[in-house]
This record gives sequence, C-alpha cells and structure tokens, in this order.
Amino acid sequence: MNIHEYQAKALLKSFGVSVSDGVPIMQASEAEAAAKSLPGPVWVVKSQIHAGGRGKGRFKELGADAAGGVRVVKSVEDVVKNAAEMLGNTLVTKQTGPAGKQVNRLYIEDGADIARELYLSILVDRTVGRVAFVVSTEGGMDIEAVAEETPEKIITVAIDPIAGITDADVAALCDGLKLEGDARADGQTLFPTLYKAYTETDMSLLEVNPLVVLGDGHLRVLDAKVSFDGNADFRQPQLAELRDLTEEDAKEIEASKFDLAYIALDGDIGCMVNGAGLAMATMDIIKLYGASPANFLDVGGGATTEKVTAAFKIITSDPQVKGILVNIFGGIMQCDVIAEGVVTAVKEVGLQVPLVVRLEGTNVERGKEIINSSGLNVIAADDLDDAAQKIVKAVKG
Repeated sequence: MNIHEYQAKALLKSFGVSVSDGVPIMQASEAEAAAKSLPGPVWVVKSQIHAGGRGKGRFKELGADAAGGVRVVKSVEDVVKNAAEMLGNTLVTKQTGPAGKQVNRLYIEDGADIARELYLSILVDRTVGRVAFVVSTEGGMDIEAVAEETPEKIITVAIDPIAGITDADVAALCDGLKLEGDARADGQTLFPTLYKAYTETDMSLLEVNPLVVLGDGHLRVLDAKVSFDGNADFRQPQLAELRDLTEEDAKEIEASKFDLAYIALDGDIGCMVNGAGLAMATMDIIKLYGASPANFLDVGGGATTEKVTAAFKIITSDPQVKGILVNIFGGIMQCDVIAEGVVTAVKEVGLQVPLVVRLEGTNVERGKEIINSSGLNVIAADDLDDAAQKIVKAVKG
C-alpha cells in the first residue's frame, strides 16, 4: 500500500522526525485558511498523487508552459490561485505514464531555507537479505540518473537485523552525506528514528528526496514517499485508514476483495494463471510471440469456482483486453474447478474476445470435458507454447 506525502510526514512526525508544517486540503476553498495557518512568507503547494516526479510533471489541461505539480509561492493569494488551478486536473509525470493521475488532494506546506539537498531511502536489499539505507549527496535529483552517471556518489549501508542500526552504521551514513556540526548531530538521532519507523510499521520503502540541511545547519525531511508491505497488513490495522482508493486501479481493488494477485498492465492479452512463476512465464512467452499481457493474475493454488469467476470478470472488464489466455497447471488447483469458473463467468458476462484455454494436471480430462460441453467458443491448446501462439494469432487476426 502506498500513502500520500502528507500522510507519510504525519507518520514520521509521530516518531519524532523533523518535518515542515503543512495542511492537506481537498477543495480549493480551503486553500486560503490553510495558507494563513502557516508562518510564511514562502509556501509550497504540492500535488498529492501516488507517483514521483511531481515537480517536473505537467498538467494535461494547462499546456506545456504551465508550472509543475509542486509550486513555490510568496503570497496567500498565489496559494489560492495555484490550488484552484491544480485541484481536479490531471498531472502527468515520468511515473504516471501518459494517462497521468487526477489531483484530488493538495498539501500546503511552509517554505524552508534550504542550504543542501540530500537523498535517503530505506528498503530491502535483496542481494544481502537485509534492510539497507541508500544515501547520496545528490538530493533533489532522480536517483536513477545519479546511479547511472555518478554511481560512486551512492552509499549503501546494510543493517544487521539482530544488532539493529549501530553507531558505526550511523557514522557511515553521516560520512556518506558529508554531515557536520548540527546536521551530523541531527543525523545521529534521525537515522535510528527512521529505521525504527520503517521496521515497526512494516514499510517496504521509505524514500526522502530531498532530505535537506537548512540554513541554520539542522536536518529536515522535506519530502517523504512511503509504501507498506501488504503481507503485514494483519499487524498494522491502524494503517488501513490511510489507503486512498482513488489512487488505485479499480480492477486491482476488486481483485483484492477476492484475495487475487492482480496487477494491471498496458498490453491487450488478458491472462489467468495459477502460480506466480507460471504467470511470469506466461507473460514472457506472450511477449516472445510479439504481443503484450494486459495483466498479471495469479488465482492461487486453492481457488474456488467463485474466485475464478471473479477473476474472469475482472479481466473482461478491462477495455484494453482483445483476447484472453487461461493457462492452468493443476497441482493443488484442480482443472475442473478452473473450467467451471470460466464457464460460469462467460455465461454471466458474455465473451466478446477470443479465449484460449490450456489445462494440464489434476482432473484435466474432467476440466476439458466441462469446457468442451459448455458450448463456448474456446480455442483449446496443448501446451504453453501452443497456447501463446494461438492467442497472439487470434488477437492479431
């Protein structure tokens, strides 16, 4: 689960992290009161969407010359003007793709006297199997560009899960960011606090870009991007209220109700598969034969007919889908259950696009019999390679 910047800052502040004062608003009419509640004389009007690159983004409706999704202004009147211009419009950034995201929330924040901009993130480093800090003196930039152009400026410090963050780890982070004086003293408190917030709330990512050294020499978290590990939701029920469903794909929301592993993609072949590895292989072979998958969908090993029916409905609700490939290897999952679910779903929602079904494994003959006797216009496939070729051919005519 992702959350907005203002929510991330409120969470970090509850752990004692220094952040700028700010007020979230949902309507332009709230902008004046929000601005007047802050000291000024500089304010920052920030679009709140679940995507990075907001400052360099552009609003579809406002033209190429319009300011981006993060704007620094010097009067309450300009706060009001920019809020009215930004709310309700579609912000396009590198991370949103060309469709962009509608801005439904803004964060009006007090300005900061910035002396230096730094980069910091905490994530799981899978190469060492530990949580790690990634820091750089090149804050305010795309970290991918820094990694490509000046990789020596990126410092990684992996944390021992038993020892936790040590004085030596903190010193390495301070040295990597070239912190001195008050900023170094702040870092000695800040880095363990961020690690505590990360681990205690089951974050999967905490990114601060930029982490700034202020004019008075102290550190402040100026931006914050936070994602949580969905596998730990049962431990963090208090975080559920932070979820913004308007930022999520409606099909993914529906899939979560049935405990389906579904991710929308930008291709035109819908996939229904059991097992994450088989799903990845299915998507790869579709690409191999010149088409693109419209989704990742793993119905799991113990899916019921109702669950399979829901999965099929989700696939067919995507207007991009021009063909569907059902690829099932029955181990725990039984082929006849999949077949019954597909038949039930097609009878309920209809079938407007080609459907290729490949079944193998437990109860495969019973599954094929259900499909063949259903009267559905289904293209049968013998194996994965055959199935991929047939659905690509059907979609391309």
